[in-house]
Amino acid sequence: MTYDEQITAIKKFSFEKMSGDATGHNFDHIQRVIKTSKRILQTENADSLITLASAYLHDVADDKLVDDPAALEQEIKEFLTSIDFNNEQIAEVIYITHNLSFSKSLSKNPPKLSLAGQIVQDADRLDAIGAIGITRAVYYGGAHSETIYDPDIEPRRQMNKAQYRNLNNETIINHFYEKLLKLTAMMNTPTAKKIAEQRHQYMLDFLDEFKAEWDAEK
Repeated sequence: MTYDEQITAIKKFSFEKMSGDATGHNFDHIQRVIKTSKRILQTENADSLITLASAYLHDVADDKLVDDPAALEQEIKEFLTSIDFNNEQIAEVIYITHNLSFSKSLSKNPPKLSLAGQIVQDADRLDAIGAIGITRAVYYGGAHSETIYDPDIEPRRQMNKAQYRNLNNETIINHFYEKLLKLTAMMNTPTAKKIAEQRHQYMLDFLDEFKAEWDAEK
């Protein structure tokens, strides 16, 4: 298959898997990650096929979204084989999609991604901050019946993956302090770091406004 045919097939596969998501990880999110990955690729010398394949597939087997991530990873492998990816390419895509999430950074030895993986990670993290990030945080929290805010509940400072994924100990507003406000400092590429600065400030302004309104100061 040609490059364009492979990308078209991967896009279709991703749409079929993600279009029904109701947690803020649907195909709209995927398309924004693709656009941002392409923007970063303009200044980074990474493998475009691996980057875009990983961007399209990064949430398909995410263990916070699916019940059997191992089965979905196997399905991804079989799909990529069917569109002429070789074993090395498949291994890299699986490694990237398996290891780019924020929860992986909470381990004692966080995985090291290739440049292609770093680009997708940056693009995914950029979609978690700023105005879109605020909207997605509220949308995800609502989907999981999270408390919006409780000033008596302090943000968690030190967490492992299991603790981070325990939504019983989180509020939507605390999620900004536990994850979203940390992402700017974790960007890999210069392009992502530059984009993140404005989005980070937008979240800080939102939190100031939110708390002022919560306390009826405005």
